[in-house]
Amino acid sequence: MKHIIVPLDFSEESINGLELAIMISSMTRANIQMVYVMKKGAEFPHVSQDEEQRFAKSRFRELQVKYEHKLVSGAELSSIVKRGKIYEEVVEQAESFDDSVIVVSTHGASGFEEFFIGSNAFRIITASERPVIAIRHGLMPKGFRKILLPVDFTQDTRQKVPYTMELAKIFGAQVHVLSVTGGKDPDLVQRVKSWSGQVAEHLGENGLEAVTSFRSGENISDMIVDYALTEKVDLISIMTDQGTSISNFLIGNNAQQLLSKSPVPVLCITPKELHVRGGFRTYGG
Repeated sequence: MKHIIVPLDFSEESINGLELAIMISSMTRANIQMVYVMKKGAEFPHVSQDEEQRFAKSRFRELQVKYEHKLVSGAELSSIVKRGKIYEEVVEQAESFDDSVIVVSTHGASGFEEFFIGSNAFRIITASERPVIAIRHGLMPKGFRKILLPVDFTQDTRQKVPYTMELAKIFGAQVHVLSVTGGKDPDLVQRVKSWSGQVAEHLGENGLEAVTSFRSGENISDMIVDYALTEKVDLISIMTDQGTSISNFLIGNNAQQLLSKSPVPVLCITPKELHVRGGFRTYGG
């Protein structure tokens, strides 16, 4: 994690994402880049695009004065103004850097209002191949001391392990591996528990403390939120698209439920076939 991209509309809610990025940078020494996107071809009454650009640059200067001194030595706070579709420009900006992550507030205002509210709220998450950390207003953790890692029966579910593991190492976090199922089929339950045990064993082999638990019920997002509240975790790590079960967080109602109810930031990982040194496979089998 060398670069953190933070989309802003300058609302208090979006600046919450910037403050989370600064907290993460304090441990990783990652550079932070703030991004404001003007809608391509948009017409705002009595406001020209030149005026909007000057306004954005002025606000960026104010934010740099306010937050730059909070960065650790070696980390930089920069900004850029772009034009186009917001989620496309933000994702493109993140992909212009190696080892980048996007930190975004799930609510915003003004130019970002349509993007952050409603079904379009997940476009940046589903469109990005880079990890995205989403945070609700007023939920700023002081650090990631406990990370919740839900594991279901799908093959892609364990792909979030490598990135989650690296964050846990950086923050010295305890990882809670939570097996979750929407049914009581004995074979399915055993399969999920087995995968959970493999994940916990891998974390232990890499010097991390892992705690395992199991939950079964009709609403997986509620089970995860309840666990997060009970155990006072600081971050929840999920996949963005697996096609079933937990994956539906970011393509249907479960996603809206989790991101609207989660008491902590949510780390969203895009699935792809990955292999980790030491022979640990990040997909099922």
